[in-house]
Amino acid sequence: MCCKPQTFLGSKGQSRDRAVKLLGRNIPSVLRMTEGVDPKISRRLCIKPPQDLQTKSRSASGVPGYRPTLWDRRFLLWAGHFKKPEDIPETVSLDTVRAAKTTLRVKFSYVMIALTIVGCITMVIRGKQGMKRHESLTNINLEKKAKLRAESASAKP
Repeated sequence: MCCKPQTFLGSKGQSRDRAVKLLGRNIPSVLRMTEGVDPKISRRLCIKPPQDLQTKSRSASGVPGYRPTLWDRRFLLWAGHFKKPEDIPETVSLDTVRAAKTTLRVKFSYVMIALTIVGCITMVIRGKQGMKRHESLTNINLEKKAKLRAESASAKP
């Protein structure tokens, strides 16, 4: 005997709606969907923002490009992508500018690492020289406290 499976709540659409209503009480209001909006049709989150037309332009060949600013041109030179400022075309790809900035970030981090190591070595050398002269923070603090005690003792009649 072949028959359709029966639902206790009627048709499938009604059972789903009733289940959603029952579960809707336990769902926080932030997570509830707006009533009357079908999630398949709602495209609020799919809207793309308008692209910035000033940064995008087309070169003479019709390929979209990016017009580098003065600083972008400097980054391209410092990163070694171009030898002279005259070699930089009017429009370059955005990937080229990003690659130049990434290269400069890496170079800058290497410079900062080197400066940190030089600073640490300098502080170690100065600390050892100070220890030879018997200059330590403990001695300096003890001398200051002794001087303050002497001044406070002389100030009292």
